[in-house]
Amino acid sequence: MLFSLSRRGAPIRYLAVLLIVGSGSNAVPAQGLPKTSVAFNRGVIEAPANESPTVSPTLALYFDPLQGESSEDLVRRALSSNGELVAVRLDIERARARLRQAGVRPNPTVDFEQTTGGLTGSAGERETSIGVSVPLEVAGQRRRRIDLAQAELEATEADVAERERKLAGEVLGAYAEALSALRELEITEGLNDIDLQTARFVQARVNEGDTAPIELSLLQVEVDRLKSRRALVEGRLQAALLRLKSLSGIALSEPLRLRESLSTTQSSWQRPASVDAAIEIALRTRPDLRLARLNEEVARAGLSLARAQAAPDVVATTKYSQVRSVFDETPVGPIRDRDKLLTFGVSVGIPVFNRNSGAKAEAALAITQATHRREFLETVIRAEVASAYARVDAVQRALVIFDQGVIGRSNDNIRAIRAAYQIGEFKITDLLAEQRRLLDSQRDSTETLTERYRALADLQSAMGMSAQPK
Repeated sequence: MLFSLSRRGAPIRYLAVLLIVGSGSNAVPAQGLPKTSVAFNRGVIEAPANESPTVSPTLALYFDPLQGESSEDLVRRALSSNGELVAVRLDIERARARLRQAGVRPNPTVDFEQTTGGLTGSAGERETSIGVSVPLEVAGQRRRRIDLAQAELEATEADVAERERKLAGEVLGAYAEALSALRELEITEGLNDIDLQTARFVQARVNEGDTAPIELSLLQVEVDRLKSRRALVEGRLQAALLRLKSLSGIALSEPLRLRESLSTTQSSWQRPASVDAAIEIALRTRPDLRLARLNEEVARAGLSLARAQAAPDVVATTKYSQVRSVFDETPVGPIRDRDKLLTFGVSVGIPVFNRNSGAKAEAALAITQATHRREFLETVIRAEVASAYARVDAVQRALVIFDQGVIGRSNDNIRAIRAAYQIGEFKITDLLAEQRRLLDSQRDSTETLTERYRALADLQSAMGMSAQPK
């Protein structure tokens, strides 16, 4: 639609403007007026058609679409360099060491004994013996011990995998927070730049006596408000980047720039067609559920070992002895005798007091406890998957509304009001009010885009999948 706007008593250069409304970024400013029309495409401030889009020096500190770090890059770095995860992985080596130890047989015992009669008046009496005792593991104790250590090793590996899943989720959450702050910083900085251009325009009108000084004062208040908001958002962005560095094992002094943006991020991962399908995948792949099931196996192996350890201790012994004796009072005089003896024996403990009943009862309770925890975790996983799936559906509907209605109409309104204000048809308060409504809409849009990113990441994490949003 083509129309003209005028302001009675204004100089000729403010009397007319041709404005095309409803065509988004095709609004044409009047010749000689500042280029204040701007198109917002889900938070990305577009340059005029005859100019190539550029990234401001401030945004360039945090965003690089070519050399920046993607969420997948940071997840990989976190899984390889996170200090806590590196320490946790050593638990696997410790479990392997326990497995090796579990297969080791008990050490034999060597006994040496020397008997002499020299101190008791029998100088010629002497006995020397050396023996070996070997503990025997009965009732399959060694096999049960190995089974327990093997189950503990698998449980430890599952625990590390669960730590990795949670760490990846933390990285994606911090990345989403950084993208949210980056987008809001971009929007706020763009509006602030436009307000500065408008302030120069209003200053010229005040100098020529066409506008009251109060309008310039109101606009300067808005400029300062946006500057304050910009500083707050930039601080939030810096905090999110520091958290990303900490999680990913990146030195705090090392620069970190983001590659993705909320406005262009799309997921290449196709979610399951139904909640039931997603739950089935989760129950099959979640490492924490695998850990819960392995804990049941550990408890059962512990009970088997406790029962085996209730068997009596058996020790096999063998001893070689050499006995020297002297018989003084014989018809033929003193006679010396030397005997060599080889002794075999078995020592068996009698389970009168200790039948390992306490250990067996504890192991049986551990099985029940592990079963309850596994069943509860299955319920939690079903709820987590269903919740994340519902969030993805809800945020997709919200984005459609924002894309088709809220943001587009707000952009058209502020372009029309800004152009009309320049020829005197609106007050500065009308322009500022509409700009604040646009800023509120953009913040709501940013929250929705951030929620989409988080919901997709949470759904994949809830399903135990390693794919990340792209």
